Amino acid sequence: MKPMKYLTGLLVAALVMSGSAIADDKKETAAKPVGEPKVFETTHKGTFGGTAVSYKAVAGETYLKDENGEPTAAIFSTSYIRTDVKDSVSRPVFFVFNGGPGSASVWLHMGIYGPKRIIVPSDAKDDGAAPFTLVDNPDSILDQVDMVFIDPVGTGWSRAIGKGKSEDFWGVKEDAKSVAEFIRIWLQKNNRWNSPKYLSGESYGTTRAAALLNELQGSYTDIAINGVALISSILDFSWNSYDPGQTRAYIGYLPTMAATAWYHGLVSHEGRTLEGYVEEVRQFALGDYATALLQGNRLPKAKFNEIAEKVAAYTGLKLQYVKNANLRVHYYKYLKELRRDEGLTVGRLDGRYLGRDYEGTGEHIDNDPSFYGIDSAYNAGTMHYFQNDLKVDIERRFSVIGGVRNWKGLEYGGYDGGFVNVAQHVGQAQRENSDIKILVANGYYDFATPFFATENTFNDNGIDTAKVTFTYYESGHMMYAHEPSFQQLVKDVRDFIRK
Repeated sequence: MKPMKYLTGLLVAALVMSGSAIADDKKETAAKPVGEPKVFETTHKGTFGGTAVSYKAVAGETYLKDENGEPTAAIFSTSYIRTDVKDSVSRPVFFVFNGGPGSASVWLHMGIYGPKRIIVPSDAKDDGAAPFTLVDNPDSILDQVDMVFIDPVGTGWSRAIGKGKSEDFWGVKEDAKSVAEFIRIWLQKNNRWNSPKYLSGESYGTTRAAALLNELQGSYTDIAINGVALISSILDFSWNSYDPGQTRAYIGYLPTMAATAWYHGLVSHEGRTLEGYVEEVRQFALGDYATALLQGNRLPKAKFNEIAEKVAAYTGLKLQYVKNANLRVHYYKYLKELRRDEGLTVGRLDGRYLGRDYEGTGEHIDNDPSFYGIDSAYNAGTMHYFQNDLKVDIERRFSVIGGVRNWKGLEYGGYDGGFVNVAQHVGQAQRENSDIKILVANGYYDFATPFFATENTFNDNGIDTAKVTFTYYESGHMMYAHEPSFQQLVKDVRDFIRK
């Protein structure tokens, strides 16, 4: 299987878009009456962060409307609101979404933040088949904040309705505008205008979060945000582009390759720590390696050989392979090459995972073992939870991921005349909101949104990194699929809220 177009293909939790397409809205929605939003409310009790909590869960649709008051979209969301507190106004609200684009919010909902959690093997093994493990999540942050999990149009049960069309919502700017409008409506309905407000997104959800900062705070009628928790970030897509003439991706991905080689025991651990080793590779990538790539054909033969030897040593690849690649190893080829001699492939979302392709001579992996290693559990676990715990009664298909296409803005030249770069909105938000704080969580083994590309993005674009907290985990894109990383991530998010 050839890799997908890299600009649109390296986004999120699933970042492996399914080939299924949704029905044509022009034919489906125009002929049907809109009806009333479906909403399901239940009450619950649980213990989170060591605190007994009573709360209500509201799972259902919110209608977005046009200037004439006609519904154009139904946004499905799940809200958890604590009911045993006297002052709900001062209680923070977390607005949470995943990425894709085209992914429902189930990964952050059922993987880390929600009151129930889906358990997958922590040691990067395949999740197999049902029954899967769904448990109470005592580490949920519901004791600290209320939470709203948002599924944008085309994900989950959310869809265009009435005269609305999916393409009206499928784009970097279009999506951010619709989610911003949902947040405005939610604040109005729940009388929470004066509550502290947080955003949390994963993968393309971090792109959405940065674009949302512009939509929410970028006008005089603004909604100020107290904090943003970004998990597996991608804000500047030029750092992830392997188009001819682009060198940034090779620099941005090298430390992730090195960390993955470390995990698989292909580089020496003697006298080193993973953190120290990664820092060594960072300095090489920014220094000698970047200089060598920029020199191109001007690079002397002796220096070429010297750089090739270091790249091979850091990445665990054969020296001749690195030379044949002209020092430029594409990450997708790396996943196939690293353990080719053993007939094994490496995971894209999480380099800890191993797979086995139909045959071993191909250039790219057939499929991502770190995605098919967890997707069944999340699909079945989420559906079971919605139906049995939240009493949601909707028969139409729930799209976990893959239900959108033709996303405007991600193609080259499609967003302000170049690669998508929403990082500028983070810097502007900092300059215009003295209280906003940023948490950036990174997995060392994440090839979808490599941590060094994220670091380079945040050290540019007018962002004050003194007001940004960077955290790192010995796992991949969904670091909560690794139990020690999950525990540390929860602690880091709790500390972030507390501060």
